[in-house]
Parts: sequence; C-alpha cells; structure tokens
Amino acid sequence: MRVDKKISSKNLRERVKERLAGKVDVQLGKNGITEEFIREVKNRLEKHGVVKVRVLKSIRKTLGVEVEKLAEDIAEKTQSQLYGVRGFTFMLIRSNKSL
Repeated sequence: MRVDKKISSKNLRERVKERLAGKVDVQLGKNGITEEFIREVKNRLEKHGVVKVRVLKSIRKTLGVEVEKLAEDIAEKTQSQLYGVRGFTFMLIRSNKSL
C-alpha cells in the first residue's frame, strides 16, 4: 500500500486535518464502484482537494476484498493519491497531476 503523507500545500494540509476529525464525505455501498461513484469522488476532489470515504459492510460482504485494495483501486480510477486507511475508512487527496 502506497500512502503519501507529504503534502506541499498548507491549505490542503488544513483540509486533511479537518477531514480526519470530520464526517465522511462519500460512502461506498452495495452498488460498488460505479461511474456515478467515481464521478462524485472526482467532483469532491476537484472542489475540496480531500475526500473521506467509508466502505460499508454491504460491499465488504459482497466483494470480500480488503479496504486497502478498494482504496488503491479508487485512487487509481480518480487519479488521486491514497492518504491513509483507518479501519473501514480511507482518505484520498488530489494529486498534482490529476483533474
């Protein structure tokens, strides 16, 4: 798992701190990683630079895939960086080359 903890932008660093303590932005449920889900994550990344995603029990039971693997797949599809995984929640940050 590649987690990039170095954030050059002070503004983005502040947003990450807020998201760590704040609510979840997007929930990944039984519908899985759909085009709409990816579009929503991309929109939030573009607007805020940081997205906090919770993987619900329904998708974990259906796919039987680890949260880290799902997070890496979503980061790749949204052209973002995986910041960290805690339990069933992970954070993505906008990469310099994305969006």
